Amino acid sequence: MAQTPIRTPLERICKAETPARADVEDVLRREDERDCAELFAFADQVRRQYMGDGILLRGIVEFSNHCRNTCLYCGLHRNNHKLERYHLTAGQVLDSVSLIASQNIKTVVLQSGEDDDLDAGWLADLIAEVKSRHDLAVTLSVGEWPTEVYRMWRQAGADRYLLKIETSDPGLYAAHHPGMSFENRLRCLDDLEALGYQVGSGCLVGLRGQTAASLAGDIEFLAKRDFDMIGIGTFIPHPMTELGAQAVGNVRMTLKVLALTRIVTRDSHLPATTALGSIGPGDGRIPALQVGANVLMPSFTPLPYRRLYDIYPGKRCVTESPGSCAGCLESMVTGIGRFLDYSRGDSLKGRRCHALCELKSS
Repeated sequence: MAQTPIRTPLERICKAETPARADVEDVLRREDERDCAELFAFADQVRRQYMGDGILLRGIVEFSNHCRNTCLYCGLHRNNHKLERYHLTAGQVLDSVSLIASQNIKTVVLQSGEDDDLDAGWLADLIAEVKSRHDLAVTLSVGEWPTEVYRMWRQAGADRYLLKIETSDPGLYAAHHPGMSFENRLRCLDDLEALGYQVGSGCLVGLRGQTAASLAGDIEFLAKRDFDMIGIGTFIPHPMTELGAQAVGNVRMTLKVLALTRIVTRDSHLPATTALGSIGPGDGRIPALQVGANVLMPSFTPLPYRRLYDIYPGKRCVTESPGSCAGCLESMVTGIGRFLDYSRGDSLKGRRCHALCELKSS
């Protein structure tokens, strides 16, 4: 029996409030080059319709590589004793933030491992100082904390929070994150939304034991939660972890998950992740931007420390001086017919157009 043209499930997925799991799995399993090309073109049309051609910039400052967790693939794993650990001072962070502001980037992402030594009051004071000095949106990405800590940071001026679920499958989550609680991860996401943060999450593609069915579950989870920002990353295990010998996740599958996430979420901000950009000889962020992504996140972590934020091997741009990416990124996006958008890039969810996709046939 001939396979149904991929356009049929794509249109059903796009129009449905909650896409049928069978349709999402069908698209994920397709390997024909023409089917993949049609999926990617469809997602790019949805991106253009809902997000336009601008590509937002978020400047990242990775202020600590200490982490209490033992995720089986991450180089910040607390038992990686070969990693030189660091904490940036408030002055170092503020200098990096000033450099971000000087490049007209309107969002700073303050990121670290889940650091037991992080003083929540210190970070609150730092957030307040950033907000007093600069007209910037502040995104935090520092992991799981009690509700009252999230409230403190929100009251200090934090606008957004990024906390990736990594996988919506509780079994897969437990297998890759020993000692951590899937339920607590969900509790954190609920707290962040209730406190008024713009909330980002996301998943990894290529985890051991992952299937098309579990990836379809991830896409369904991301669609139902309606996150403001969603990061779809490729699984790249660090050699100093238990899964260090596992294969890197499939880039084509990552792009398919990214494309479908764009279709089902419509107006969420989707970054072209550094992980995708770090695999293979070319810059994988370019194809990501062509299948639905609309955000780039250059690092402004000071050079002596950037290489030490060693989540996975082969991370790109660890030797470039902070702020040197502007010309490179400008060239990258103009080469695919897009432009850099220097606005804050706040969530579009509050003014979402609920009209169904009306896309022309390819």
